[in-house]
Amino acid sequence: MSTDISQDAAPGSSPGGTTRTAVAARFERLPPSRWHVTVRLIVGVVTFFEAFDQLLIAYALPELRDEWHLSTGDATAVLTVGSVGMLVGALLSGRLADRYGRVKVIAYCVAASGLVSLALTACTSLTPFLALRFVQGLAIGGEVPVAAAFISEITRSFKRGRFVLLYELVFPAGLTVGALVAAWVVPAAGWRTMFAVAAVPGLLAFLVQRRVPESPRWLADRGRLAEAEAVMTEIEAKVVAATGQPLPAPGTPKTSPATAPRAATATAAERAATGVRGLFTGRYRRRTLVVGAIWFTGYFVNYGVTSWLPSIYKDEYGLTLSDALLYSTVTSVAGLIGCLVVALTVDALGRRRIFAICLGASAALLLTLAALGAGSPVQVLIWTSLSAVGFFGSNICLYLYTPELYPTRMRALGCSVGGAVNRLGVILGPILVGVVYAANDSVTAVFVMLAAVAVVGAVVAGTLAEETANRPLEEISP
Repeated sequence: MSTDISQDAAPGSSPGGTTRTAVAARFERLPPSRWHVTVRLIVGVVTFFEAFDQLLIAYALPELRDEWHLSTGDATAVLTVGSVGMLVGALLSGRLADRYGRVKVIAYCVAASGLVSLALTACTSLTPFLALRFVQGLAIGGEVPVAAAFISEITRSFKRGRFVLLYELVFPAGLTVGALVAAWVVPAAGWRTMFAVAAVPGLLAFLVQRRVPESPRWLADRGRLAEAEAVMTEIEAKVVAATGQPLPAPGTPKTSPATAPRAATATAAERAATGVRGLFTGRYRRRTLVVGAIWFTGYFVNYGVTSWLPSIYKDEYGLTLSDALLYSTVTSVAGLIGCLVVALTVDALGRRRIFAICLGASAALLLTLAALGAGSPVQVLIWTSLSAVGFFGSNICLYLYTPELYPTRMRALGCSVGGAVNRLGVILGPILVGVVYAANDSVTAVFVMLAAVAVVGAVVAGTLAEETANRPLEEISP
């Protein structure tokens, strides 16, 4: 059933050469099974609760302002310190995961996030609260990109997009459930109770360590061949037990004719590329710049729209706070629908077309809203919700696309840099929307600006992004 991983490595060969090919070939022959679903479910639950934790601060803030008599500047710090922590955590976690392993970093991050949530319940003043929120941001920002890299590495190339993105749906789902639960618990039992509830999922760290195997691709790439062989054999045995069918003999991963010359002519510098410098070596330089631009523009538009919609509804159109929040929730739900549509079509349409279509359509819809004058809240609701289908769909696709662009030795680092650029868009989008809104005293200028940013993302993706659909990871990134 199994083939020894080390038999493909010539004496004296580096652990990044034919050994990686052997692991890839064995993954390519694995049919979808209960084992895949179990691992995706465990890691997905972890990611779900990280998203849940990320959103709690917005619902705790009104009580915090009253309890600690916070100024506007203090409230801003409470809202943003977690995002700053996530940016730093994203940058740190990739390097750690490439050096020490994916599963270990995921487990430590979820444990740290849970412990911090518990510690937050004991805070009685602003300073320790801010420090702890920063640490929690480190953990959340660290877990999400590493988990994306891990899920990509345990998936075969055929329909990889659907498998990965159905997992990634748990993050926006976690945000939605977090909003609903917090909206009920905080008024009824207080903000401390909400953070106490959020601490419980930290126990999942033990489940991750016990039930989720380390990535065989990463083990082989680090030269830990015996461990890679043991893990791969165990995975194959579980798949056989789940399917009741013997596995075919592993073969060489198929390379499409269009990409074979490029894969075969990788330079020595590209094959040796590692670390941050490696992200800007050879073909990886263009990939890093292109995917960074898509990360930034997509999340700039996403948070530029969603963070300001409640205020726009309330201030511009005179809606009550409850109605403003309800309208904004409709837009977020439309975005979730967009994520599902992308998950089901990304393998057929391809990554590049998804980005170009989603961001291009979002830009067109926002421009239409501006041209119509945004004269009523219902008009804003309809057009921003339709636009959200596009920019939510594009953004979730990035969690699939980014891990595909880098080799195992720096895959987590590439994902973490994408996560950091994501944070820049999250921070700058709402800031610049606020500046434009205040300067023009009109929402139409806001929608024109957001549309222009979406156009930039669509053009970059449509003209410069490399297609990766249904190609083995080792072919895409030598």
